[in-house]
Amino acid sequence: MESLPSPLRFRGQKREGSLALHLLRIKGVAEAGALAGPTGLGSGALEALLAELAASGLVEHRQGALPGWRPTASGVEHDDAWLAAELAGAGARARVGEAYRSFLVLNPEVLEACTAWQLVAGDTTSPVVNDHTDEAYDATVVARLADIHRRARVVLGDLEAYLPRFGRYHLRLQGALDRVKGGDGDWFTRPLLDSYHQVWFELHQDLLFTLSLDRADEADGARRG
Repeated sequence: MESLPSPLRFRGQKREGSLALHLLRIKGVAEAGALAGPTGLGSGALEALLAELAASGLVEHRQGALPGWRPTASGVEHDDAWLAAELAGAGARARVGEAYRSFLVLNPEVLEACTAWQLVAGDTTSPVVNDHTDEAYDATVVARLADIHRRARVVLGDLEAYLPRFGRYHLRLQGALDRVKGGDGDWFTRPLLDSYHQVWFELHQDLLFTLSLDRADEADGARRG
């Protein structure tokens, strides 16, 4: 196996570079602007970080129908090593594992709320697309999401205490919820926005990567009960 590129090549941006790489892995493919919310960095700083990551062979920019930056195979290896070192350094594997299990309790509720936002019962047994003309129904679904978020804040607070980088998820989820409560329903489930569903999905993927799990492991655990 090739040795991993030294983080020192990030010119003093070791943590920021590794974090940007990690977030790209979560998103799959993204332009620099999509990393602004998750990192809290400006576009100029992100462009510079991505250029250095590319020079180190950790990311590449692809063209085509879905252009953007993505990790290389070496980038994925680097991210795995960074996550393992982060967990070991914080002595937080057991506690993050506990928070992950608490997350899994809430996950079906979030997904059900998102489905309820998108679909409603029709005249037949099949649901139909929610046209959002029933304000009372929509208000009920938003209230459901707000209640779930209230309980999720405990999990998010625990994660931030163990690994501070998880604090950005609380800010992003709260921001999405505030927009939904303010009347902008796109921030409930719309992809390519920092919508509640999108950020929740990324949080889920982050937990899996952090704990070296995949969705097959998760499904097996659910079947074992």
